[in-house]
This record gives sequence, C-alpha cells and structure tokens, in this order.
Amino acid sequence: MTQATQSSAFNGAEKPQGLNPVYRRRLLQHRLGMIFSFLAMGLGLFVLAWILLTLVFKGVAALNLGLLTENTPGPGGEGGGLLNPIVGSLMMVGIGTLISTPIGILAGIYLAEYGEESKLAQVTRFVTDIMLSAPSIVIGLFVYAIYVANVGHFSGWAGTFAISLIAIPVVVRTTDNMLKLVPNGLREAAFALGAPRWKVALIVRLRAVKAGVVTGVLLAVARISGETAPLLFTALNNQFFSTNMNRPIANLPVVINQFAMSPYDNWVSLAWGGALLITFSVLLLNVLSRTLFKQQIPG
Repeated sequence: MTQATQSSAFNGAEKPQGLNPVYRRRLLQHRLGMIFSFLAMGLGLFVLAWILLTLVFKGVAALNLGLLTENTPGPGGEGGGLLNPIVGSLMMVGIGTLISTPIGILAGIYLAEYGEESKLAQVTRFVTDIMLSAPSIVIGLFVYAIYVANVGHFSGWAGTFAISLIAIPVVVRTTDNMLKLVPNGLREAAFALGAPRWKVALIVRLRAVKAGVVTGVLLAVARISGETAPLLFTALNNQFFSTNMNRPIANLPVVINQFAMSPYDNWVSLAWGGALLITFSVLLLNVLSRTLFKQQIPG
C-alpha cells in the first residue's frame, strides 16, 4: 500500500468519527454533564462559604474570656457567658461517646465477620440503616416516652441516652464498611498462623483500619454535638451551673436555640458565639484525627 493510500485510509477512518452523530451526541452530553457538575460544586461551595463567613463574622464579636468563664445571663441582662451549657454539653457528649463507641465498634465487627452468615446480622444492619435515617426528634420522643415520662423529670442522663442512640448507628456502619476494606489475604494469613477468629477481628482487621474507625467515631461526635431536638425532650435546659446528671442540665444546642430566637441582643450575640464554638470544635476534631491517624489500608 502506497503512502497516499495509507493517508487516505487514515483520514477516512478519522473523518467519520468526528462526523458520527452518536459520537457528537455523547461528546455533547459529556460536556454538559461536566458543566452542570462544576456548577453544582460551585453552588455548594458558595453556600458553605457564605454560612461559614456569616458564622465567623457574627460569632467573633461574642468571643471573649467571659464567654468561657461566666454563666448565661438572665433575660435582658448584660455580659455573661456560656460556661454552664459548655460544661453540660461536654458531659453529655463525652458520656454519650463512651457509651456509643464500644457498642458501635463491637456491633460493626459482628456485622463484618458474621454478616453473611447470620440472619441476626442482616436484621441488625437493616435496623441500623433505619436509625441512621430516622429524624433525631423521633429518638428524643422515644427516650421521653420510655424514660422521662416514667421518672417524672428531665435529666442529663436522658439527654445522654438520646444522643447515644443517634451516635451508635454511625459508628456501626463506619466500622462495618471499614472492616470490609481489609484484604482477604491479610485475614487468611492470620488464620494460617493459627489465630482464632475473634483475635483476627480485633487485632488484625480492626488495627488495620483504626484510622477509619476513629474517623467514624469523630463523625458521630460531630453529629451529636449540635443536636437540639432530642435534648428538648430529655435534658431540656438549666439557667444555672449544674453537674447533676439526674436533673435538667444546660447544653449548648438548646441554649443556642433559645437565645437565637430571643428579642435580647446580648442573648443573640451569645448564640452566635456558641454556634462558632461548636463548629470550630468539630472542625478541630476532624483535623486532628486526619493528622494523627493518617494511614493507608494495607494491601
């Protein structure tokens, strides 16, 4: 075949591709898809930046030493801070994390190890998925019905139980999904060395994905830190400083909700300061987790 013939054949093979209506339609669809994807991403980033900038602009004005060292002021009062709701939130979130973390991790291990062999595991995974999508106010009403209504008063323990029920399914699903990323070869090597199944799950698989599990725990903490609806039916609020978990206790989400809707400028300013504290506390937790536990799944 001569060079002219080869050139003609080459051009003939390329020319139909550029003029092919199917090819041109797919190329147009691809470009439109990319344009809409970038527009959606830009819109999401714009809204997120707008929210964060508004929060920082209004919240920084309330940041001072008194915000962390003084109790909430009375209606129409000047000054004051958020010491009592900060302490109350730390107590409930801390205890709730201590309750939900071991339960969620152990349940996730069970689902990953026996999920394909047990009907109970399939039911557990189904119930966990339902709890993940359930509105938090439903959890609060559930705890109110079975605990608060029976004991006859609101309490910090009721709020702790409510947020624990919200955190557990997050930890369960994260642990389950992370353990499934561990290569089968790693498990088979451990079994070949004579390790029992429980030791393979706890020492080999869980250790291999500890960064992902810790991230899941922090995601659960981030979610329960700002929950307001369940605490309205369980812990309620307390105007004064209190560490008695058996009585109503102040907490940041409820105080922010109450102060933000008030007609008092001082309360509204404290609400912005509290929202800023929660936001950047969660952000700091996520940054620290990604920095301290950065690792890759072993191949």
